[in-house]
Amino acid sequence: MKQNLDWQNIGFGYRKTELRYVSEYKNGQWDEGVLTGEDMITITESAGVLQYAQTCFEGLKAYETADGRIVCFRPDLNAQRMIDTAKRLEMPPFPAERFLEAVDKVVRANESWVPPYGSGATLYIRPYMFGSSAVIGVNPAEEYQFRMFVTPVGPYFKGGLQPNKVRISDFDRAAPRGTGNIKAGLNYAMSLHQTVLAHEEGFAENVYLDPATRTMIEETGGANIIFVDREGRLIVPVSSTDSILPSITRRSIVHVAREMLGIEVIERIVRFDEVSNFTEMGLCGTAAVISPVGLIDDHGKEIRFASGMETAGPVITRLYETLTGIQMGTVEAPEGWIHEIP
Repeated sequence: MKQNLDWQNIGFGYRKTELRYVSEYKNGQWDEGVLTGEDMITITESAGVLQYAQTCFEGLKAYETADGRIVCFRPDLNAQRMIDTAKRLEMPPFPAERFLEAVDKVVRANESWVPPYGSGATLYIRPYMFGSSAVIGVNPAEEYQFRMFVTPVGPYFKGGLQPNKVRISDFDRAAPRGTGNIKAGLNYAMSLHQTVLAHEEGFAENVYLDPATRTMIEETGGANIIFVDREGRLIVPVSSTDSILPSITRRSIVHVAREMLGIEVIERIVRFDEVSNFTEMGLCGTAAVISPVGLIDDHGKEIRFASGMETAGPVITRLYETLTGIQMGTVEAPEGWIHEIP
């Protein structure tokens, strides 16, 4: 039986659900892991996560489909990305098969929190890992916790497909050849100050330029960026210094556009001075799915897209409807994209 919530107005925030998954790494190996109702964590004051920010996370969602199944969208890619992140941060990778088992267990254990089909809400799944043993010297921790909780959420950006306003940030998101291409907690901590200021000034997000030359588009604080040019082609920015997070949603959009909708896709470096030539812009990620952008503010100078501030442009709309249709079971999915919770 579903929880008694106003599913269409729950917002994007944390609600405690019944059970979460916990596994601990000690003496060189992960334990079997358990489901627990305890949401509080007790660790030493000198834990690696507290001293040197040794932590990483992932984000994915569970959906109720049109025919009543509960599914996840490409969780195998989240498992692999978390492995890649852990290796970069000198953390013990949590095995991919166990990651998927944890997804199955925690979603099924909190089945009543999965929002109903058609509500616009989803069940957000947050896997994360952190150094839990004492560290004083600048070294990796010896012990870790892998945890996974779920919480029901509404759209990340208010208004769904209503276009947003974004601004060019004066700060850098990540260093060249740094950690911009992994999902480390420290990357997001660095963006919080600019995010708060952007929201205070009426902007949904910050657009970060490349940290080396500040002439090329990279991504926002919480999403990758896509554009549409005057010929209707999808333009996907790439980084010359490997500092853009490899978004699972972005990779899926590229496939949908190229293989399912017949849209030409060009993945390339995008100079900021050419953005005014594009007709549509979108922000894409697990939380946002695809959110249209109507204008970019560059220190008072506005770059407005032809799609406008009233509705999403035609290409962004087609991509959004197809991708969410795949996730919700109304559009046939490419093989291996949909993982059904047993």
